[in-house]
Amino acid sequence: MLFQDTALIFGRYLRQTLRSRFAMLFGVLMPLLYLLFFGPLLTDLPLGGSGSSWQVLVPGLLLQLGLFGASFAGFMIIIEKNLGVVERMRVTPVSRLALLLGRVLRDTAVFVLQAVLLVLAAVAMGLRAPVAGILIGFAFVALLTLSLASLSYALAMRVSSPHTFGPTVNALAMPSMLLSGLMLPMSLAPGWLDALSHVMPLRYLVDAMRDAYVGSYATASMAYGVLVAAGFAGLAVTVGTRVFRTAGA
Repeated sequence: MLFQDTALIFGRYLRQTLRSRFAMLFGVLMPLLYLLFFGPLLTDLPLGGSGSSWQVLVPGLLLQLGLFGASFAGFMIIIEKNLGVVERMRVTPVSRLALLLGRVLRDTAVFVLQAVLLVLAAVAMGLRAPVAGILIGFAFVALLTLSLASLSYALAMRVSSPHTFGPTVNALAMPSMLLSGLMLPMSLAPGWLDALSHVMPLRYLVDAMRDAYVGSYATASMAYGVLVAAGFAGLAVTVGTRVFRTAGA
């Protein structure tokens, strides 16, 4: 029943997304602009660690795509909540976990597709990375999207208007971007800033993806990245499901 309920909710929201293809394409616009206008500035610069500048920049841009896209996923549910759509769904026998999973799996599918488009553009501009590393990168993007979209929906269920939701998400997303080393490795930062960045879960995903893009799979960074990504996803889905079950009850 959980699988059927999740597939039902996933299909509903996927059809909505497919009717708005321009929204999907514009979602990848910001990372693509970074790729086109910021990436060439880093060519042949010593960025620390192994690999080319593209192998440093592209993993960060992929995670940036998941960070900002998934963090703001809850906007739509605020509208649905105010229109009574959420309450009508919650009075049906559909599993509360399915109400969340259907939405976040749609978001995950969309952002992984956008990540594929971004990687294809990066390859055209000079990125060279092992296929296995690129696939691992897509898995990290999927787990990050799953986690942040779950928390975004949970927050949206607790607030009453976009005016509260937007600033709250920005206040959390911006420090995550700046302290995780998405644009440049934190090894270039002063010691105190590098140490502070380790409190950000996203930092471990960034380091693991950069290892994957240079073909280093059996590293401590990769192990930490996998553990943090999986643990964060499990915690976020648990929190999101509990909020869907209890908010407004």
